[in-house]
Amino acid sequence: MNFKQSFHMAIKSLLSSKMRSFLTMLGIIIGVASVILLVSLISGMAADMSSSFESMGTNLISVSIRGRGGNITIDPDDMQELADENSNVISAVTPAVTIMNITAKYETNNITTSATGCNEYYSEIKNAEIEDGRFITYLDCQNRQKTCVLGTYIVNELFDGASPIGEQIKINGTAFTVVGVLKEKANSEEDSDDDIILIPYTSASRLSQMRSISSYSFSAISTETVDGAMAAINKKMTEYFSSTDYYSVFSASQALDQVNEIMGTVTLVLVGVAAISLLVGGIGIMNIMLVSVTERTREIGIRKSLGAKRRDIMSQFVVEAATTSSVGGIIGIIIGMVSAYGVGSLFDMTVKPSWYAVLIAFSVSVIIGITFGYFPANKAAKMHPIDALRQD
Repeated sequence: MNFKQSFHMAIKSLLSSKMRSFLTMLGIIIGVASVILLVSLISGMAADMSSSFESMGTNLISVSIRGRGGNITIDPDDMQELADENSNVISAVTPAVTIMNITAKYETNNITTSATGCNEYYSEIKNAEIEDGRFITYLDCQNRQKTCVLGTYIVNELFDGASPIGEQIKINGTAFTVVGVLKEKANSEEDSDDDIILIPYTSASRLSQMRSISSYSFSAISTETVDGAMAAINKKMTEYFSSTDYYSVFSASQALDQVNEIMGTVTLVLVGVAAISLLVGGIGIMNIMLVSVTERTREIGIRKSLGAKRRDIMSQFVVEAATTSSVGGIIGIIIGMVSAYGVGSLFDMTVKPSWYAVLIAFSVSVIIGITFGYFPANKAAKMHPIDALRQD
């Protein structure tokens, strides 16, 4: 008996008892569907997080200074000198003074948000583009000008979408003149990249009553020079501080690598849990095939008495088991894909199907069918024709 004949017999056997065939496949269906669903959702989450980091720039380097009892600080001019001296690896630097929970007010409109103090290089470092007006300049920082650049969410909330250029808003009671509007990045939603107010870092220091600046953002020339830039920054830090306990240097590419590593681990764990269903499905196939062998003992005896060889009997039952698990795998893939897009649509999540995961899940389902189908097939193949024909 060739493979084609075995396959036709397997299909006929499945169709002859649809409910039993479906219950036999159920473990495989659940296992494959779970793998496809989990991998698609986790891959989508990883893609979203990677996109967030890439929007900030994978060549972004953040420096946080905790100081040593507040006695040692680094002046922004020293940081600019560091960037100038290492212009082959560092393209720009900006102080980053964040003021949380400020009240921004324009006429009768007011909102609670945050403000960030920066210099003229912020737009280059953070990939922020101007939609209207201008960005903060060197003179704004030098002269402690009370100017500001707004995100589109702030514009919509305070100015109802009208152009704010030249208007004054009050930040914690201090008047600032709006000189620019940033290009929209995140659909003008609250707590997004569009929910932002940028002011000169010198004005931010005064507004927050901070005596020193403890946070800086650097931009490497490219992703290839990030390591060199970090080495130069760390070297500068060691001139001021004796231990890394007093400062930290962290790059967006490092964060992205850590996120990918964590998501990869989570994926493996969840897929491992889902794979248990595949194992259970394989045991179910083996049990049903053992029952099938018992039920078809006389058929086996007749085939052997007519000249069927051991390999013919083996191939018949192995192909039947593999066909059962393969059909279950295909159904599981369809259910998994539909479920992934359904869950993604319901919870507004990005879904990123992995064809590699689909191929692996289907291949595993076939291998499970062959593996667990071997034992019943071997039992059937070892039967003596006379003993098989005596069975009722």
